[in-house]
Amino acid sequence: MRLKKSNYIEAYSSGSLKKIADNLLNSLKSCAICPRRCQVNRLEGERGYCRTGILPKMYSYLSHHGEEPPVSGVKGSGVIFFSSCNMSCAYCQNYQFSQLDRGNEITFRQLANIMLGLQKLGCHNINFVTPTHVLPQILQGLLIAIPEGLKIPLVYNTNGYELPQIIKLLDGIIDVYLPDMRYADKDASVKYSDAADYPLYNQKAVKIMHEQVGIAKFDKKGFISRGLIIRHLVLPQGLSGTEKIMRFIAKEIGPDTYISLMSQYYPYHKALRDPGIARRITLEEYTAAREMMHNAGLGNGWTQDDNGLESLAGAHVEEKYEA
Repeated sequence: MRLKKSNYIEAYSSGSLKKIADNLLNSLKSCAICPRRCQVNRLEGERGYCRTGILPKMYSYLSHHGEEPPVSGVKGSGVIFFSSCNMSCAYCQNYQFSQLDRGNEITFRQLANIMLGLQKLGCHNINFVTPTHVLPQILQGLLIAIPEGLKIPLVYNTNGYELPQIIKLLDGIIDVYLPDMRYADKDASVKYSDAADYPLYNQKAVKIMHEQVGIAKFDKKGFISRGLIIRHLVLPQGLSGTEKIMRFIAKEIGPDTYISLMSQYYPYHKALRDPGIARRITLEEYTAAREMMHNAGLGNGWTQDDNGLESLAGAHVEEKYEA
């Protein structure tokens, strides 16, 4: 299989990637790489909201076939699941490692080896899952992996709680952005994810992602090579604000934007303690969300059939909730 070089190869060759990577790593002396701006010295082992120091913690990595079809392709997406997170979603399906911090610290060298190993397996891309709080470490890993032959697209798979000025630095480095747009209103975002300013930062960051990579672009086989795909998880009782989000996407980003409208919400982790989110969504709720998407003029992307497409659900999670 012939691998097409990605844009980050040029960023490495010009020296711009190293400059950005080193500056971001140095910034961890007073960490402000996400909207939390904890200002702890992670280089000296201090821990802020994400509970992560200088070394990234990883839960697992694998060739994953449960992403959107153009991301997984035939041979899978090379996902790397990082532990910890800059959000605390009550219903997180990955809570064992996003909030309970299961996983192991790895060196930059080990991270580079993992990327190269996934490429050797034939994965279509390297898919960084929950990368925000370990972005400086990811870039350090790239500095090692690129001269050793890494060349497949990089996917930034994020909850969408990002600082716009940090996302701007990734221009020419990230090929595919796969952000959530999880909430339209701060009341829901603070109650269920401890992030009152999520809508503000999320909307600004996603607009910048689109400015960098444009709409999703696919190769002759239908696999994504560059672009933006927005994920939206439909929550019970309309708590995610689907209609507002779809109107925002259509107006501020563009009606040709690719959307993955997800129906697989399940009351994981602490969700059973809250009556508002203690159940799966109904067929009527998902149908209404799909109509909101179409009424906004958004026709590109993926919706799920009446039975749901569990291949999009991230089935590696073992327990369903924490009592």
